[in-house]
Amino acid sequence: MKIYVFGNPLVKEDSFPLRLLIDLENSFRQIKFVVADPNENFPPDGERNLIILDTVIGIKKPMLLNLNDFDSKKNTPVSPHDYDLLFHLLILKKLNKIMGVKIIGIPPDFKKEDLDSVSKIISTLL
Repeated sequence: MKIYVFGNPLVKEDSFPLRLLIDLENSFRQIKFVVADPNENFPPDGERNLIILDTVIGIKKPMLLNLNDFDSKKNTPVSPHDYDLLFHLLILKKLNKIMGVKIIGIPPDFKKEDLDSVSKIISTLL
C-alpha cells in the first residue's frame, strides 16, 4: 500500500501531514509513504486508486474522505486546502484516469495527540 503525503513545511497549518511522517512510518512499516507535490506530475502513471494524507479545511478532527465528500452540489463546508488538487482529482476521475481517491484529512489546527485518530484511520485501510 502507498499513501501520498502532501504539505508545505513553511506553513504551520499545512505542515502537519509532513510532521507526522516519521511516526507513521515507524507505526506502519508495511506502508510506503510518499511525499508528493500535487502540482508536479501527480498522480504517477498507472496509479488509479489513490490514498492521500493532507490538510483539509472545515473539519474538526482527522477523518477519511473521498471525492464525493467535496461535491459542490452538497454544499459541504469541507474543502481541501489546495483547491487545485481537488479540481485536478475531479478532472482525472471524470476522464477515468483514476478510479477513486481516499483522503485522510487532517484539520489545520491538528494536535499531536490526534495522531491516534490518524493511525486508526490508516488501520482501517489495511
